[in-house]
Amino acid sequence: MSFCVAVIGAGTIGRSFAWLFARSGYPVQVFDPRDDLAEVVAELQAAVSADAAAHEMLASELGSISLAESVEAAVAEASFVQESGPEDPQAKPKLFAQIAAAAPTDAVFATSSSTIPASLIARHLPAEVAARVIVGHPFNPPHLMPLVEVVPAPATSSETVERALEFYRSCGREPVALNREVRGFVGNRLQNALMKEAIALVSNGVISAPDLDAVMKNSLGLRWSAVGQFEAMHLGGGETGIRGFMQHIGTSFAQIGELPLDLSDEGMADVYAQVERAYGQTPSRAAAEARDRAQRSVLESRGQGGAHSQE
Repeated sequence: MSFCVAVIGAGTIGRSFAWLFARSGYPVQVFDPRDDLAEVVAELQAAVSADAAAHEMLASELGSISLAESVEAAVAEASFVQESGPEDPQAKPKLFAQIAAAAPTDAVFATSSSTIPASLIARHLPAEVAARVIVGHPFNPPHLMPLVEVVPAPATSSETVERALEFYRSCGREPVALNREVRGFVGNRLQNALMKEAIALVSNGVISAPDLDAVMKNSLGLRWSAVGQFEAMHLGGGETGIRGFMQHIGTSFAQIGELPLDLSDEGMADVYAQVERAYGQTPSRAAAEARDRAQRSVLESRGQGGAHSQE
């Protein structure tokens, strides 16, 4: 049996994953309880073909995207299942039990969840099934952003981790395996820490929202598109690397205190107003497209400009 992929849930992330997997050469079965997806699936298939043609790929190198009539039909021949349904801790364990009952006995079951750990999803599953459950958390949109956080539960087998890493790499992603579960995983925890500090700076009148974005885009964001946090520290420390960096500014950084922070709607009122004045009441499609073009340019400059266009 050839390697087949099932995508359960056809929201933004599910559609993006379906495109990516088919663009990477895999046959993909998509299921979503909504009944209006035939046109969506046809559009995704057309987008895969158009992007492949633009990159002078042969039709034989592409996968296909098909609409399944049920969860069971979608996963019946799947080697890898990517669940991208609603972020519901009550529904996901039931859905995974349903998936496991219909899928091949060696299939890997991944969830796109950004908050629900694999241990919660698999807690009532038989041990041999729980060993094949893992988090495959992307950054949105998955067809563009290379990172996938592969997060095992204590019951997840090392073989499942390696198979998930291998599969995502075959799709041109840059997966990273966490050593253990932690709430929010890694990317969202870093994002959360920066988000809170950004809100505190704006709400306490230190800087305006658009000026804070200018700081990010023209300093840290630019640096982090080339190197990560620790590599940046190591490069900034001179001949002694990270040790020199910490000796130089570590003590002074430790003395930076926290600003008051109120994340309620009332506390966020001024931040909301500043952001909407700067970028419009509703985010524009043009702004999103400009963001994606810039991100693609960064990826291309890093030699990661493969299959990542879904326009």
